[in-house]
Amino acid sequence: MNVTILGLGLFSGGVAAARFFSGQGARITVTDLRDADALQPSLDALKDLPIRFVLGEHREEDILGADLVVVTPAIKEDNTYLQLAQDHGIRLTTEINLVFERCRAPVIGITGSNGKTTTTSLLGAILQAHDPRAVVGGNIGKSVLNEIDAVPSDTLVALELSSFQLKRLAWIDRSPHISIVTNLTPNHLDWHSTFENYAASKQQILLSQTPDDFAILNADDPILCDWAKTCKGQVMWFSIEESVPEGAFLKETDILFRQDGHEQYICAADDLRIPGPHNLSNALAAITTACVCGVPPAVIRSAVSDFSGVPHRVEYVTEREGIRYYNDSACTTPESTITALRAFEAPIILIAGGYDKGVDFGLMAEEIVRNARAAVLIGKTADSIEQAVRIYRTGTTPEIIRCTTIEDAVEQSRTIAEPGDVVVLSPGCASYDMFTNYEARGNRFKELVWEIR
Repeated sequence: MNVTILGLGLFSGGVAAARFFSGQGARITVTDLRDADALQPSLDALKDLPIRFVLGEHREEDILGADLVVVTPAIKEDNTYLQLAQDHGIRLTTEINLVFERCRAPVIGITGSNGKTTTTSLLGAILQAHDPRAVVGGNIGKSVLNEIDAVPSDTLVALELSSFQLKRLAWIDRSPHISIVTNLTPNHLDWHSTFENYAASKQQILLSQTPDDFAILNADDPILCDWAKTCKGQVMWFSIEESVPEGAFLKETDILFRQDGHEQYICAADDLRIPGPHNLSNALAAITTACVCGVPPAVIRSAVSDFSGVPHRVEYVTEREGIRYYNDSACTTPESTITALRAFEAPIILIAGGYDKGVDFGLMAEEIVRNARAAVLIGKTADSIEQAVRIYRTGTTPEIIRCTTIEDAVEQSRTIAEPGDVVVLSPGCASYDMFTNYEARGNRFKELVWEIR
């Protein structure tokens, strides 16, 4: 069998698919527009396999000679070679579709514009505390394709799912057994073109459910409240308000779970160690799901109190000269930056900017004016963010500082910060204009902070 991987990428999906089909005895061709230097980590992960690489270009013969084409998330719908395969009736699949087709265990899918990685990580910690066999992966950065055949049917698989993965899950008409949607705001408009297209891709997590499945939705998000009207699965809610008919909610300082008219104490809100109301909402989503899965409250309580957060998501780095530094490099949307700005009571020096995904910075600029003492701007979107901030700024606060590198941004932030301030890297944009991915950006920020004396 001839299998072509269309777009290797630097995340785990392309590598996992190549390794999987190689193990099945297929002849593998991997093609990517980037060169070997840009793809070196992925190439290193496959160097022990007999794979033919076509880098720096895509070629028609690599598509037309394939029995199967595995499409990775970076490939857009209007890609010439994707359409070529469709026009010639060549079977298409994705790494995540292969997981769904082969998985015997119930799948929990987690998506949303913001908070899905934290929710997936916390839920995974709870599930694995209850059953160490539980599996966690997906868009969180870990493909489970090459281990999925060994997962027993009586455990659970929790998968973070992106809008790209969900759009193509419709190819096989599948949705998870339990689907969680944290929230919905505009994102990835450079890929989806419109918010409507983006929302439709996200909604696939619910569309192929049955009455035996569960939809766990954010009751504080009006779009998701509207989605509930057409859900085929059983709807459960999470909310920072008490009004949810069924699900986890906050009552004063306690988190409770309500089902069939009964309320059960789960834990105190203060048991959660990660800051900000957004993380409380993420925890409520994970707790609702854990309760639906039958995890005892004591296990949930212990896992919540032990959870220290996810790297690159409002991650505390260190304190220098009385100034606290936080790494929120995984923040790639304006809404995530807004959330980060609301997580602190101390004066904020914000480092923001990056790759342009075509989103609007108006609401983010309003929040910067409201909550930041200074905005240190980098990347291709620096102009757009500065213009938006100037529209809402009435005086000279926040101060606007332009930098060409993250090294300069950290130094400028350190110079203007005062004891008691927080410096937060919360870009509101992807990293591709300056870094390979958000992890590389966050790691470089942390290195620079640790070098401060």
